[in-house]
Amino acid sequence: MKKHLVLLCFACFVITHTLPSQNTVRIAFWNMENFFDPFVDSTKSYNAFTEDGMQHWTKSRFYKKRNNMYKAILAMSEGHPIGIIGMCEVENEYVLSAVFEQTPLKKHNYRFVHYEGPDKRGIDPAIAYSLDHFMLVESATIPYYNPEDTAYHSRDILYAKFIDKAEDTLHVFVNHWPSRYSGELETVGSRSCSAAILRAKVDSICASMPEGYQAKVIIMGDLNDCPIDPSVYDVLRARHPSEMEDGCLVNLFGKKDGLGFGGTLKHQADWQIFDQIIVTQGVMDDGEGLHYQEGSARIFAADFLFEDDEVYHGKKLFRTYVGPRYFGGFSDHLPVYIDLVR
Repeated sequence: MKKHLVLLCFACFVITHTLPSQNTVRIAFWNMENFFDPFVDSTKSYNAFTEDGMQHWTKSRFYKKRNNMYKAILAMSEGHPIGIIGMCEVENEYVLSAVFEQTPLKKHNYRFVHYEGPDKRGIDPAIAYSLDHFMLVESATIPYYNPEDTAYHSRDILYAKFIDKAEDTLHVFVNHWPSRYSGELETVGSRSCSAAILRAKVDSICASMPEGYQAKVIIMGDLNDCPIDPSVYDVLRARHPSEMEDGCLVNLFGKKDGLGFGGTLKHQADWQIFDQIIVTQGVMDDGEGLHYQEGSARIFAADFLFEDDEVYHGKKLFRTYVGPRYFGGFSDHLPVYIDLVR
């Protein structure tokens, strides 16, 4: 019965929401929460997400997760292929292929970008893009490096350069900054380091543009910090449009107002916005080519992504696991998206 109700929720969500127009393209990001394949990788020490591992990650659980992911992406697309989807906590190309090439999403001609990174669990950022909208020009990883703590390693930043059908260029950075696992204050320096590395790369792209042109850069990711935290607000210098200063990036998720929901993840009773999309002014200007559609920044908060929170009341995210306990849900983060218009 629950399966039928979930499918009905998917259908109702697509029907009752306003579809994007043919002149728009959706750009999204989602932390997919430990999306592993079910196989043992002998090259890695972390194999908890395998059938005999600590999480008892069977093939049936993997395919249920895969199906949850593609159905949510279809619902978020609202009838049109999402142009670019940034992701994190993805293990490898097998997982990406299972979602984008072995489900109904394959009709949207997705390709993906993934590099094996240094994360000790083997989860990485990735990008899927639809050939109906974009062509990949180049891609690369940007390593994390902290000169004050060279022993600490964190996930790479993923970079990709695209052109659309009108030959407009879009630069995309997908991030999964260091977590707060050891404590917020203890790890704030690591996230500020990621922010500084990213800002230097964005500034380099902007400085390379010919006179009279502005770079169109989109930063997305799970930053493990809120928009007002120092790593985002001061180091990356990403501000809500109402707080802009010279040289600042535009944080389209800088305030909760107008996003359709109060946060992308829940800590006890509090909703926080860790998952953000940040752009350069070139994306905001409504001149020729791709630009931001005013008011389109949203947290995707469809009902099927939640369950009742019996401890802190209200709703909580319908997760795949909570610790070692399997629930068979979606993720511990909500997706976010913006629309670009031509």
